[in-house]
Amino acid sequence: MNRFMRLAINEAKRGILAGHGGPFGCVIVKDGVIVGKGHNQVIKNQDPTCHGEVMAIHKACKKLGTFDLSGCELYTTGEPCPMCLGAILWANIDKVYFGCNIIDTEKIGFRDNKFYSLTDEEKGEFIKELDRKQCLKLYDLYMSLENKKEY
Repeated sequence: MNRFMRLAINEAKRGILAGHGGPFGCVIVKDGVIVGKGHNQVIKNQDPTCHGEVMAIHKACKKLGTFDLSGCELYTTGEPCPMCLGAILWANIDKVYFGCNIIDTEKIGFRDNKFYSLTDEEKGEFIKELDRKQCLKLYDLYMSLENKKEY
C-alpha cells in the first residue's frame, strides 16, 4: 500500500470515529513531504464545503504561505467531487490519486454522481445572469490595480 494513501485512510478513520463526517481523508505532498492533511468535517462544522480535500488544501496553503500548490500531489480516499476537483484545479495541484470512485461513493449513500450529470437545462433552472454591467465595472476595477495577484 502506498504510504501517503495509508495516511489519507488513517485521516479518514480519525474523522469517522470522531463523528466529523463521511469516510473521506486527504493528504497533500510536496517533494515527498506532507504539507497538508484533512478529513471530512461537514457534520462537525455544519458546513457542506468542509470536504477532506478542501480541508487539506487550506492547511497546505497556510503551511506553504501560498495559494499556488504547483508541484504538489494529492492522495484522497474517494474520487474528488466536482467542488473538490474545482478546488484542486484552482490550487494547481499536479497529480491526484484516489481510492474509491464515484460509483463506490454512491453505493454508500453519497450523491456525487448527480453533480457530474447536471444538464444545461437543469443548471439553467437555478443559475441566472444578473446585473452583468455593474459586475463588469468591478472586474475593470480589479484589472486596473497594479499589484493584483493573478490566479
